[in-house]
Amino acid sequence: MMTKKHILLLLSLLTVNILFSQNANTVSLSKFSQISVITSGPGEALYEKFGHSAIRVKDPVLQLDLIYNYGIFDFDDPMFIINFTKGFMKYKLARYPFYLSLKSSQEDKRWVKEQILNLTQDQKNEFFSFLETNAQPENASYFYDPFFDNCATRPRDIIQKIVGDNLVFKDDFITEDLSIRQLMNKEINPNTWGSFGINIALGSKLDKIAAPKEYLYLPDYVFEALNTSKIIKNGNEEDLVLKTNILLDFEEKKSKSDVFSPFLAMLLLLFLGLFITYRDFKNAKRTKWFDFILFFGTGILGLLIVFLWFFTNHSTAPNNFNFLWAFAPNIIAAFLLLKQNLPKWIYRYIQVLLVLLLLIPIIWIAKIQLYTYPMTPLFVLLGIRHWCLQKTLKR
Repeated sequence: MMTKKHILLLLSLLTVNILFSQNANTVSLSKFSQISVITSGPGEALYEKFGHSAIRVKDPVLQLDLIYNYGIFDFDDPMFIINFTKGFMKYKLARYPFYLSLKSSQEDKRWVKEQILNLTQDQKNEFFSFLETNAQPENASYFYDPFFDNCATRPRDIIQKIVGDNLVFKDDFITEDLSIRQLMNKEINPNTWGSFGINIALGSKLDKIAAPKEYLYLPDYVFEALNTSKIIKNGNEEDLVLKTNILLDFEEKKSKSDVFSPFLAMLLLLFLGLFITYRDFKNAKRTKWFDFILFFGTGILGLLIVFLWFFTNHSTAPNNFNFLWAFAPNIIAAFLLLKQNLPKWIYRYIQVLLVLLLLIPIIWIAKIQLYTYPMTPLFVLLGIRHWCLQKTLKR
């Protein structure tokens, strides 16, 4: 459903495209022009939690004040969810009046900072020409990767392309060595369902220590990196950023735990499971429906992990050690556990599951893959239930 804000943005996009489609590469910026990197604070929606980066081109002589936004996607596209799941996330560069972007941030109460780049006139025009070429409909779309090709990495890469060897990248902004997952979990509270799902779905590629440039998938670090970096002009090293302007000064939105959080849900499941398991063990019986829920649920998640790992284009889905507890064959075991007479191999199968669970703390401590704390009650429940289950089956 299109809101008033969406309609206004669409009309502005059409107007700007009509004005520039014929002479996109013939316009030269004046000496009063400015190229800026715009950084916005986090918003409320999950995809806004990391903040946002964009590029502003302002020229009072040409009466230009445009924003170039690489973070545009169409949620109304009927294939969007399917393509997103498969790892083919089609985003595009959109160009529209800067005031619309600022107005949107004002309405959402997100802070906005501008860093005016210290570029030569030739570099400004090359920058502008590059953006204009990329904003054309035939060039605007690209396949988005949340960690390696997004709204923040694009300005970084364009600056590197335009400035070339005259860019002196500094990594003084890095104060501690963190993995990509740790950086992500600083932006999204781990005790939210969004973070819980992402941490289950993505594999160990996120857990290597990030190189300095890999920090720059996050807008905040792009801002810090630009502040510390230098540019060589006329043989002299100068600041890359001429001036920083605070355009909107709202308090940063903090990522908070969900009210009914994953940790609370897993804790309640643990208490329920402990009660049922104690009662079963004491009475030498087995609550079949509870075993079915545990095995079927972990089996479904296991199938999702296998699908994302082997059948999608997600760069960070492979090598996902969540399969140690979300084990796909559990779906078959779930239906077998509804029966009174179980096959003999099911006892050995549950012992294998226990061994896999014992590997989790080793993987975690060794930082091969980091798990988040809301998963801990689930691991405890699975360990206790599987141990008691194999004891019951052995009798």
